[in-house]
Amino acid sequence: MKAEIITIGDEILIGQIVDTNSAFLSKELNKIGVSVHQITSIQDEREHILQSLKEASGRADVIIVTGGLGPTKDDITKKCLCEFFDDKMVRNKEVLKHIEELFEKYIDTPISDLNRDQALIPSKATVLPNKYGTAAGMWFEREGKVFISMPGVPYEMKELTKDEVIPRLMKNFSRPVILHKTVITYGLGESALAEKIESWENNLPKEIKLAYLPNLGKVRLRLTARGGDEEYLKNLIDSQVTALHEFIGDVIYGYEDDDPVEVVIARMLAERSWTLSTAESCSGGRLAVKFTRAPGSSATFKGSIVSYATEAKEELLDVSEELIKEKSVVSAEVAEAMALAALRKFHSDFSIATTGNAGPTKGDSDAEIGTVFIAIASPEEVFSEKFMFGNHREKVIGKTVNKAMELLQQTIIKYRDRS
Repeated sequence: MKAEIITIGDEILIGQIVDTNSAFLSKELNKIGVSVHQITSIQDEREHILQSLKEASGRADVIIVTGGLGPTKDDITKKCLCEFFDDKMVRNKEVLKHIEELFEKYIDTPISDLNRDQALIPSKATVLPNKYGTAAGMWFEREGKVFISMPGVPYEMKELTKDEVIPRLMKNFSRPVILHKTVITYGLGESALAEKIESWENNLPKEIKLAYLPNLGKVRLRLTARGGDEEYLKNLIDSQVTALHEFIGDVIYGYEDDDPVEVVIARMLAERSWTLSTAESCSGGRLAVKFTRAPGSSATFKGSIVSYATEAKEELLDVSEELIKEKSVVSAEVAEAMALAALRKFHSDFSIATTGNAGPTKGDSDAEIGTVFIAIASPEEVFSEKFMFGNHREKVIGKTVNKAMELLQQTIIKYRDRS
């Protein structure tokens, strides 16, 4: 079963916003056995929209459109859908009631005729209720194809997808089983990894496809199995992963499920009622952002000090001026002092500290650009490791965050297994 995603909006094409909707939709569709074969971003322009709908209907079974459903004149998706389906607009009483209730409860400005006109829906559409916004989703069917239109606002689109679109697709279509298992490796580059597992890869069963996914200091190996028997495919993937360990078991550090590593770490901490804090310099608070992004993070994440300047390390983390002068602000000793200070100030069980030269200039240290020290403090010890992450600023910061997550997860596992 094939799907195609069409995102509408000039703001995407001029780089004003990033299209995160397509990534989310692709992931959710894949979970239920629907393969996304094409993603297209187009302008808010009548001919472009109509041509894209026509072309997509010739390639896919499910066509999902996001964007262009706002109240202003530049949002023309509904008008184009009416033209495409030879339809007309009708005022939907339930949608209008919902819009009026939203304005009454949550919106300070008075409701206008433009807002009320968002209750105009193509008569052939099935309304998909949007409980978080004024633009309703719409479901059309023609000649065995399904066309779905949703607002471009990400949180509205996500809830509509989970509450309405996925359940309807599962009810109306039979789909193949698609299973993924992603093995996470550190310490070997993509080409070196490919050489080590060449014979294993060449003997993979026909039902399994392998993909290499390199990213800032790690390589993920994604095994995808497709077929009709879920139990058979699951056992097949598991057996191949077991065999893979014989080739690269020393660089495999874990597996990736639907949750990012920071969520997995938070879950591990919550299981033991442990807490975490961070003291960040070169990573600039990005670790804290990751740990606080997930709902419920307040149960495990105590706080962060972003001590970017040398003075901040001295004043906020009590790192001594003498230590910095003797060892340099980019050093194992300073990283460990930062980690211990975070542990002490936040009364947490674990802490991460980062200090380094991300570039493009050296700042307060003579350490080579790309030099990073990451320290982890636990109830039993503090340790640090030195890394050389190259000379591209974003690459250095990204690798620092990924490696810090890896070191923390390994430390939590070791401490958990001993306690």
